[in-house]
Amino acid sequence: MAFSETGKIWMNGKLVNWKDATIHIATHVVHYGTGVFEGIRAYDSKNGTNVFRLPEHMRRLFDSCRVYRMESPYGYDEMTEAVLETIRANNYTSCYIRPLIYRGYEQLGVNPMPCPVDASVIVWEWGQYLGDEAQSNGVDVGVSSWTRMAPNTLPAMAKATANYANSGLIKMQATVDGYAEGIALDESGMISEGSGQNLFLVRDNIVYTPSLTSSILQGITRDTVLQLTKDLGFEVREQALPREFLYLADEAFFCGTAVEITPIRSIDKITVGPGKRGPVTAALQERFFGIIRGELPDAHHWLTPVRTPVAAK
Repeated sequence: MAFSETGKIWMNGKLVNWKDATIHIATHVVHYGTGVFEGIRAYDSKNGTNVFRLPEHMRRLFDSCRVYRMESPYGYDEMTEAVLETIRANNYTSCYIRPLIYRGYEQLGVNPMPCPVDASVIVWEWGQYLGDEAQSNGVDVGVSSWTRMAPNTLPAMAKATANYANSGLIKMQATVDGYAEGIALDESGMISEGSGQNLFLVRDNIVYTPSLTSSILQGITRDTVLQLTKDLGFEVREQALPREFLYLADEAFFCGTAVEITPIRSIDKITVGPGKRGPVTAALQERFFGIIRGELPDAHHWLTPVRTPVAAK
């Protein structure tokens, strides 16, 4: 979905017009990938527009800054308010949100530390990442020949712009091969994650997902699914998983801010279970979307109102 190129973007403390939100070609992040970011969604609901798990996303943003030795000129509270301010300025009821903290324009060299640290927030309307029918019909995926970063090379737990060059290779290969997405293995050949999604597998009503030692991002939606799985009474196991487990699963699904909870119907042209959304995946989707739409109680306090509710008189 192309950008509408209208509305406002927050840059270094100011709201600017979309087409005026520019950086210089010599900005450090362009050349060396020295940026960290978040992917967040705001949802319309019966109770107004809410941002999903905003505090957790902000914490991970600043955790990523710490790993990359970036001191943001804007603190946690300022960046949180910047997100809400940008949504309000664009008058969106539902949108995707991209806070970005990055090394700016000063000089070029591998050492990023002499360059200033800049910050921005972009919001735009974005529908279903893998297509309108993906969440009901599932998607076909393939195991990528590209592996995830080995430990002590690039930090998988930091949501850094540089890491997504690896994601781009996985996604492009999947696209060329005719798949909606790719699944990457880690350096040991164990299951890792998708190009930009965490992965869950179900066998005999037990829910499995790769552990943090498998070069995965510590996903906020992943954490949500882990909690919802427990709420629904399913056993969940975080552990290293061999590749062949992909082909033995009764159900499989991706999760993430962009894909939300999306079932997988085949892997490497091997049908997953009956080749359609399974009961565990459906139950998790129902609970997840029920909460964000305001149809079920927000028992875990995951929703942050974009506009402060007016007190009843």
